[in-house]
Amino acid sequence: MESVQAIKQRFGIIGNTAGLNRAIEKAIQVAPTDISVLVTGESGVGKESIPKIIHQLSHRKHNKYIAVNCGAIPEGTIDSELFGHEKGAFTGATQTRQGYFEVADGGTIFLDEVGELPLTTQVRLLRILENGEFLKVGSSKVQKTNVRIVAATNLNMLEAIEKEKFREDLYYRLSTVDIHLPPLRERQDDIHLLFRKFASDFALKYKMPTVKLTDNAIQLLLKHRWSGNIRQLRNIAEQLSVLEQDRTITADTLRSYLPATANTNLPAIIKTTKSESDFSSEREILYKVLFDMKSDLNDLKKLTMELMKSGNVKDVEKDHEGLIQKIYGGDDDSEDFETAEDSAEVLSIPEHSSSIEDPSGSDKYHFAEEIEEEETLSLHDKELELIKKSLERHNGKRKLAAAELGISERTLYRKIKQFDL
Repeated sequence: MESVQAIKQRFGIIGNTAGLNRAIEKAIQVAPTDISVLVTGESGVGKESIPKIIHQLSHRKHNKYIAVNCGAIPEGTIDSELFGHEKGAFTGATQTRQGYFEVADGGTIFLDEVGELPLTTQVRLLRILENGEFLKVGSSKVQKTNVRIVAATNLNMLEAIEKEKFREDLYYRLSTVDIHLPPLRERQDDIHLLFRKFASDFALKYKMPTVKLTDNAIQLLLKHRWSGNIRQLRNIAEQLSVLEQDRTITADTLRSYLPATANTNLPAIIKTTKSESDFSSEREILYKVLFDMKSDLNDLKKLTMELMKSGNVKDVEKDHEGLIQKIYGGDDDSEDFETAEDSAEVLSIPEHSSSIEDPSGSDKYHFAEEIEEEETLSLHDKELELIKKSLERHNGKRKLAAAELGISERTLYRKIKQFDL
């Protein structure tokens, strides 16, 4: 088994941090097996190096190695690219085509940005991982393939599963071994080393002297967040190599090439979405408020009925002092009295009357029933009355009546049949 240092030299990997060394060690250990591997890490950390190491150290090294960027293939054609298609399977399929899994039989496929795969394609991929079987697009013939799959993603896969954008069963089949590559900001000792390597490479490429950093520029380089990781560092080194006449780069010069907002230490993003428990507690509070309102309304009804029965505000105030205070919230007796008295005036209750008599002499509560009857007049009756009036006004002409009522003639005809007019 080759050492970590030998693998770094062989594949051109720069750096010596513990996280990087551990990732390479895991790749070396898992390479001789056929276990599926998931490489995780931020964009630009160099995830594509791990599947190359695994393939070259495996018994498949003499067979095909195919790298596929899943995020770069349109959703409508990705099944055809991966699994192939039969002639006439879709518009433009003028001949049968082999997919990557058929071409790479016996070798290794690297699925970069596997988190971007559509759900339908994920089902097909799961079948290959389980039993090596797949179907070409437009074919019913099951085919076999013997492919080692190494996948990579910069997404948080657990969040993607929670949002139902990635299948949980596929995730656990892909991540039998999880190899994580640390971001560049966690590799402080490697940043300047990588910059010097890139600067040397570009000096050879463009046939010009190598750029060098001053001490202050090195400190600035180390403090930068490098959200684009190694890819961003390489880009900065190339820009400096090509554009700067002075081959000694100061901190001010370097700062002009760095994004202005990238050096700020931004506060952590706090998740603002409410959990289920938050909504549950809000519902409980709402139910309590509604219950209290219902209770107060019942108390108010009770007080009103007492006023209607006795007609004496003073007596009601004396007998129901606690109830009045609860409803009107006053501490002063005079305020309670005035509020209750105002209520009596609104209800047109004589203050010293012992009973409420109807002018007809029939029932002392007759007028209250009439009020209630007026308030609860049904929508059906109102609708019927309006239709009758409109038809009478237009001498039975449904078209004119419908226009006046703001409904279609067909709806009016249905209403006429419904009310038997």
